[in-house]
Amino acid sequence: MSAQPLTPATELARRSTARMPNESAAYRSARTALLAEEIELRRQIERVAELRRALPPGGEVTGDYQFIGADGPVDFNGLFGDKSTLVTYSWMYGPHRERPCPMCSSLLAAWDGEARDIEQNVALVVISRSPVERMQAFARERGWRHLRFFTDANGHFSRDYHALVGDDEMPALNVFTRRDGTPRHFWAGEMGFDSSDPGQDPRGAPDLMPLWTVLDCTPEGRRADWYPKLDY
Repeated sequence: MSAQPLTPATELARRSTARMPNESAAYRSARTALLAEEIELRRQIERVAELRRALPPGGEVTGDYQFIGADGPVDFNGLFGDKSTLVTYSWMYGPHRERPCPMCSSLLAAWDGEARDIEQNVALVVISRSPVERMQAFARERGWRHLRFFTDANGHFSRDYHALVGDDEMPALNVFTRRDGTPRHFWAGEMGFDSSDPGQDPRGAPDLMPLWTVLDCTPEGRRADWYPKLDY
């Protein structure tokens, strides 16, 4: 079955009846043109998501992965719980760090509010090489209530799935499936310094951080000289 043809974005934008108090004709003309681009962006996001969903099966997960959660030791399959899809975020909070990465922590603060909704659909876990008690203590400090934390007990998972490169910690988002009883890698965020554009910090697309999504809607945008901090 062929996909239903889409109305041109410029036509959809022209149909919009939104008007703001005291706006000028120049503003409305520019805003309508921008709206067409926003519609195209939405469509591109969906096209990319369709390509992602259509990926062939990824590599089977076979490593000696050992984790420790709030309820004790668990193997890789145990991270799935009763779900067939698992999302893991590798938090830059290794045992050598006095405090965790501020950027990672900003992301996780937002995800904590969404975790209960996300886990209605897929399993979501946060992994680092620090003791789980240390991660939980920071979560309590921040008022996080819903994220699930696991220690990568032997570091093998972190090394294999690019959260530990040499001695350097990296943030890593990985998605795994267990459709036929066999755990497989499905997708990982692979955009980084080597794929960043001039004048921009490395970022994924779509961006996982609501912080940047909100700031992108403001006239200041993403300030090149500012990053989240643990304390202000």
